[in-house]
Amino acid sequence: MTEAKAPDAPAHNSVKDSPHKERKPTDLPGALLALAIGSAGGFLFAYLKLPLPWMMGAMVATTIGSIAGLKISLPSSLRMAMVAILGVMLGSAFSPSLLDHIGKWAISVAGLLVYGVVALVLVLLFLRRYAKYDPVTAYFSSSPGGLNEMVIVGKAMGGDDRIIALTHASRILIVVMIIPFLFRMFGDYTPQPGMLPPGSGFDLPLHEWALMAGCAVIGPIIAMRLKLPAAPLLGAMVLSMAIHLTGLSKSAPPSMLIAAAQVVLGTGVGCRFAGTAVSEVLKIIRTSFGASVILLVTAVGAGLLLQDITGLPWYVLVLAYAPGGLAEMSMVALGIGQDVAFVATHHLFRIAFIVILAPLAFRMIRRWL
Repeated sequence: MTEAKAPDAPAHNSVKDSPHKERKPTDLPGALLALAIGSAGGFLFAYLKLPLPWMMGAMVATTIGSIAGLKISLPSSLRMAMVAILGVMLGSAFSPSLLDHIGKWAISVAGLLVYGVVALVLVLLFLRRYAKYDPVTAYFSSSPGGLNEMVIVGKAMGGDDRIIALTHASRILIVVMIIPFLFRMFGDYTPQPGMLPPGSGFDLPLHEWALMAGCAVIGPIIAMRLKLPAAPLLGAMVLSMAIHLTGLSKSAPPSMLIAAAQVVLGTGVGCRFAGTAVSEVLKIIRTSFGASVILLVTAVGAGLLLQDITGLPWYVLVLAYAPGGLAEMSMVALGIGQDVAFVATHHLFRIAFIVILAPLAFRMIRRWL
């Protein structure tokens, strides 16, 4: 018997409402309005000394604007460029001294696989029984990460790609909103002294600018040619990591440029909800909140379990396991003063596990679903 699709799910051929499909070139007024709203939200959060202000403020402000019906959008090319800058920044967190510690991360990386399976099954059951998603849509919506890949593969397998995209976008929004405040209450987070994130000034040597520019341009091109997931971020990050591990560079992008990249990243998350009915957005956010709670509780359980085994604080492990997106959770690590290299490495493995194993597992259990 064929089960109905998720409630209120539109037909697959609705290009207008699908947040991930190829769109016409973004109109300039909508992009400028989105960036203005995102910048204002980031400035407000930075002024209030809230965690990860420039990304979270932009994300909250543009989400509110999207739900309110404002015609805002963001060019994918701008987001890719800024994500590449963030990749260069994340790669700069890897220093030669870190090579001595990577071997100690093997246990926590292996635990990611167990965490991913447990979390996926729990969220899958939740989406099937509570949200009444159809089996395929529920499966690819329950994956703890890999938004773009799960949307593409989920559609190919017969799922509702629009519901999958909005569910994952809501998860990222909720997780990124919750984690920094949890650290402020239970972790060792202290606000940054200034309004800008950590970083250098613009007075860097010319060769440092050349190296960073090369990482931001060449890295994404190589990653896209290899068809790697999250290519703009991953390519720039890996190339930047290589030049920092070898000691060729010791600099990170300027703090003002990092803040601008965070605004664009947060604005991009908020713009995903543009053009969607308020009732549907609220319904998916409500569903995603339940799924996010399951994922976070599972991550906290894994952190507490592995704390004694690895000797790492449980809240750092939670940050490494929390399914909020590679770029987003790495930015959270930066904003709350945690080990960015540790967090980014674990999220890279999490994405690799999901992208490689989730479609294979789906083919194996499709008959059961």
